[in-house]
Order: sequence, then C-alpha cells, then structure tokens
Amino acid sequence: MRSITCKDMTGNFKELSGLRRRDFLASSAAVPFMMSLPASASGSSVTTGANLVEAANAPFGSNAALASFEHLAASGAGVVALIPFFWQSHESDAKLVRGNALPNERLQDGILQAHKSGLEVLVKPHIWVPDRWAGSITFSLESDWQAWFAAYEAALTDCADIAAKAGAQTFCVGTELKQASERPEWTKVIARIRSVFPGRLTYVAHNAAEARQVGFWDQLDIVAMSSYPALGSPSDRAGWRRAIGNEARALRLLADRHGKPAWLGEIGIRSAVDATYKPWESAEERDALPDMAVQRDVLQMWLEIADEQKIDTALVWRWLSDPNGGGPRDTDFTIQNKPAQDLLAAR
Repeated sequence: MRSITCKDMTGNFKELSGLRRRDFLASSAAVPFMMSLPASASGSSVTTGANLVEAANAPFGSNAALASFEHLAASGAGVVALIPFFWQSHESDAKLVRGNALPNERLQDGILQAHKSGLEVLVKPHIWVPDRWAGSITFSLESDWQAWFAAYEAALTDCADIAAKAGAQTFCVGTELKQASERPEWTKVIARIRSVFPGRLTYVAHNAAEARQVGFWDQLDIVAMSSYPALGSPSDRAGWRRAIGNEARALRLLADRHGKPAWLGEIGIRSAVDATYKPWESAEERDALPDMAVQRDVLQMWLEIADEQKIDTALVWRWLSDPNGGGPRDTDFTIQNKPAQDLLAAR
C-alpha cells in the first residue's frame, strides 16, 4: 500500500501507511475545463472512471502523475475522483482538521492534470479516522455534533473553493458518513458549498442501506453510493449477480424517485484469492495470493449490471498517481496494470 501524510491534532506531520480501503476511504486563473456530461439514465451505456489516490512518489503536478492520468484516460475512463483527506483523532473527536494529505496546491494541480488528460473531475473528500472509518463518526452531545459540523463545513468549503477555481465539474459534500447523514446540519453545509462551487454536488452513501436514509438528496444533483456487498464463494456467479443486482437496482430506484442521475461512487475488489467473501477487506487485513481473474470478473459483472440498470457513472476503487502502480503481483484494490483496467473501455 502507498503511504500518505496526514496532520495530527498537535500540528505535527506523520506518515500513515497501510490504509484500509474505508480509511482512504492549477492556477486560479485557469479557464474551467468543459466537456460533455456523463450518459443520462436514458442512455445506453455507463460512463466509467476511477478514484485516483495520490502516491507519495508521484505527487500531483509531477510528470509521473500526469502519465498516470493519461494512462487512466487511455484505458477508457471518462471521470476521475480525486481524494483529499480530512483528519480527526478518533470517531468522537469534534476537532476535525483539513490536514495536508492533499493540500490545496496539489489538489489544484491534480484537477488541471486530469483535465489535460481529457478526464472529467469529481472532488471527493474522505475523512481519515485512525483504526476506524468515516462511518464510525458519532457524538452523544448535541454541542459536539454542532462543533464537528462547523469544522467539517470549514474544511469542505476550503476544498470546494479550490475545486471551483480549478474547474472541477462535480464536488462531493461527504463520503460514507452513515451516522451523520440524517442530521439537520446538512442543509446549511450544502447551501454553503453551493455558494462557492458552481458545478454539480453529490454525496456518496455507504451502500444502499445508507442511501435510503439520506434526507437531503433533493438538495443535490446526483444520487451516489459506494458498494462492496459480500459476494460469497468465488465460484458462485449467481450469488454475485444477486448481491450486485440488489445494490444497483436500489440505487437506480432511489435516483429515479428523486429525479437525479445515479452514480456508483465506489465499486471494487482486491485482486486476491477469496476476495469475494469480503470485497471491502484490505491487503493489511488479510494476506492472500494474487488472483487477477477474480478482480476482473467481479468488476465486469458490476459494469454489466450497471449498464442493465442504466446507472450513469461507475467509479472503480482505485487508481494511483504512480504510473507503475498495481501490476500482476499486487493484491490490493488498484486495477492499474492488471486485466481489470481494460474494463474501463467504452461499453
């Protein structure tokens, strides 16, 4: 796994390596990059793309990162999600900070390099919680909720301002915050982001269960979710289809109910033996031998079903800014330099 740098509550910097998937969970004068929108629900194909994470050895703005963006576009992707990381010390710490895992200058550079490569950009902040994940964030006191949302809104606005100046097309107001997504503060947060970001807004729910509980879809432009359902045995293709189909159908129905496009903000699976039992499981959580075929076959089914359900856009987790990332001996989620990357080509 690649490492990233996050800022701790004392202002010191530290290297964080071995992040679990859930933990990853330009110039201001630049003319905003314009391109066609993803296929609509009435279209015949799903627009593909990937969540691209900055690697320490290939920071955004470098020639190496540009090569990786160009490789992603050449593989057939139309959209890339860039991932700034916010940070808090534990799930009940209201003192969230913006951190420096992807500072503004490099976020801007990443957006411009993506545009130069012909990719539409979604800026999709994640919250890093050591040894936990964003969905674990919760508070028992109303005052802590209010303090946390104030800090979150400030960090989010900072990101949205850079995203707007660099011409990103879409901005995500939250990712997998399942214990916060029924809170009333979202109306204020969304209004604030609307005031600085002129493009489309979305939220990425943690699977269909959270997507159904979100109460602010009508304030956004896209209904989106991540999805890593248990698929069962590596040989049970019928079981895979049921699990994936249930999630994709739920997303399409919810998006139709609100009259919005439907995006799969994250789908993915490791290129590892027996990964179908727990597709969300990282390489740090379980050692396994490489299995390129299982990653390719599961993602192929995901994209086929996304087509069937007229999902507008599907973003794979993940791709790295290191153009040499992945490869045939890698057992993590990246699809780079593996058979699964060919699935991004136009369907």
